[in-house]
Amino acid sequence: MTTAPTDERGQVPDTTTPTAGETLLQRVILPRPADPLAVRALYLDERPGTSLAPVEPQPGERTRPLALTVSTAGGPRTRMLDRTSATVPPGAEVSFGSYFNAFAAGYWRAWSTLTTIELRLELEGSGRVDVYRTKADGSQIFVAGELVQGRRRVSMELDLRPFEDGGWYWFDLSTDDGDLTLHGGGWHAPHAAPGRAAVVVGMPTFNRPADCVATLTALGSDPQVLETITAIVLPDQGTKKVRDEAGYEQAAAVLGDRLRIVDQPNLGGSGGYARIMYEVLHGTGSHAGGIDCEQILYMDDDILLEPDSVLRAVAFSRFAREPMLVGGQMLSLQARSQLSTMGEVVDRNQFLWRPAPRTEAHHDLAERTLRRTPWLHRRVDVDYNAWWMCLIPRSVAEELGLPLPLFIKWDDAEYGLRARAAGYRTATVPGIAIWHMSFIEKDDSSDWQAYFHYRNRLVAAALHGPDDPKAMLKETFKRTLRHLMLMEYSAVALQIKAFTDFLAGPEALFPKLPIVLDEIRELRAQYDDGRPLDSATDVPLSDLDALGAQLFPEPPVGRARAALGLARGVLRNLRSPDPARRERPQRNVPWANAQWFVLAGLDSATVSTPDGRGVTFRRRDPQMFKDMVAESFRLHRAVAADWESLRGRYRAAQPTLTGREGWKQIFE
Repeated sequence: MTTAPTDERGQVPDTTTPTAGETLLQRVILPRPADPLAVRALYLDERPGTSLAPVEPQPGERTRPLALTVSTAGGPRTRMLDRTSATVPPGAEVSFGSYFNAFAAGYWRAWSTLTTIELRLELEGSGRVDVYRTKADGSQIFVAGELVQGRRRVSMELDLRPFEDGGWYWFDLSTDDGDLTLHGGGWHAPHAAPGRAAVVVGMPTFNRPADCVATLTALGSDPQVLETITAIVLPDQGTKKVRDEAGYEQAAAVLGDRLRIVDQPNLGGSGGYARIMYEVLHGTGSHAGGIDCEQILYMDDDILLEPDSVLRAVAFSRFAREPMLVGGQMLSLQARSQLSTMGEVVDRNQFLWRPAPRTEAHHDLAERTLRRTPWLHRRVDVDYNAWWMCLIPRSVAEELGLPLPLFIKWDDAEYGLRARAAGYRTATVPGIAIWHMSFIEKDDSSDWQAYFHYRNRLVAAALHGPDDPKAMLKETFKRTLRHLMLMEYSAVALQIKAFTDFLAGPEALFPKLPIVLDEIRELRAQYDDGRPLDSATDVPLSDLDALGAQLFPEPPVGRARAALGLARGVLRNLRSPDPARRERPQRNVPWANAQWFVLAGLDSATVSTPDGRGVTFRRRDPQMFKDMVAESFRLHRAVAADWESLRGRYRAAQPTLTGREGWKQIFE
């Protein structure tokens, strides 16, 4: 570690802005004044910290006693001066071993050309800076430390080689009798990045003008972020226009001619993201010929943006060993200290997405910080990254083409699988993130989106899935029975429509794109569970007493009991219900208790919606049960019997589905 004295004016050269021969990878950033207290934990770890496991010294390294990694509980807190500077008061210690400020060395080791990085900090006052690293199991190792007196630039070259399986770097600041102020800092590359930082930010929207204006304002608020942006393409597909929202004119004035709003009908997320890529690669109208850029950064319209994530994604892409997709992680908008997902993979057998193995959903970093959570230190590899935030190099988009015309669901996963098949990998990188509405308040596998889950899963599987669809179809038929046990007849009707439309072949995808949502809404509205009510009080209340209304069956334990319960549920659904319970629900069921082993034993029930804003009045219908089981089974057999032919048709049609001419008929 080295320190630099001040110049003749008493100033230290700025180390947070790249200069000749180097590139900033990641700034040290601090919470906003309005951020809740729990959100501070994403930027600073001010809680007592202990090593996760004792570590033997490595050759050429020293370890430090645990006491030196422990902060004083209840001691003085760090004072934020702005988003890049802060003061550590006397007698305090703060760790920057946090989500946004630690350096995810394992990911840079795996995917970038770098073998070393440099930590640079501008410090003033009296105190100490200590640098640590971890292994993939979370074990902490002291790297080096330095005393600071006066105004200094502290820099340290750090080796990326020990991070083959994972691990992080971070630094701590501590004081004794005086203050220590961080005037700025960052993690640097030792040389300039290849190519250019020239990114198009694309954000399709449907009736979320306030969220869009907030994101546009955030993009324009940071000069370094704005300098990297060539254009912002915003396909506005709603009836509530972004241009009419309060604050739009101020945001647009800062962005200037970078901002391009494209009005189009509601073509779903895939139609919006396809429009962004179409404008970049080909252009329309006065912008024919496309947009000059090196990277395309997709973002959802309903996010809260940490602007530095844009810089980090672009830097990661530029230093990547080969062109690759760079994904941002999702933090929860409802509980902003929670990491909703670390990364996602696709089960190639059942062909279903799922969280990456050995990760935890909804991990609260305010309760269990990075330093205290071993599994966060292992590098997690993924098949794709959802398009709440995902960077795609222009060169990759030029080769792979546009998203499929799927409206919503599976478009991002399919693109990741398509990229992987062509030799382009995806990295979901910690510290690159947005806040997005968590999925704990919805179950889109049972509402109107069920159609897209089923149809698009089949389409993606035909393109990239198993030779034998048996496991996938077995799983979807189990879902048929589960929906029916839950009296979710609309979900099964949508499943039947999805299978029917898939069997119609790839030729139907483009014609369906502008009209399928209206078809789905019309179909779903024919069923009780597709017509939500405002409250359970909109229908007669159940006759159950208060005790009985709050007691629910326990789930069957073991495969034998589950199979027996399922058999009993099926038999009950074949028997005629009590007519008296058609108008008065047998009981009121909270969403958390709406399980198949509960509802399969009822003739009727009101069931609250996942967000708690309403209920559905569900009534058991034996004839509908029989008809839907028979039709679903027939369609499953038809897909299985014709799988080879269907795969051939969809794969042959892929160039049209993802090419310029196919989308041109929609956009132009």
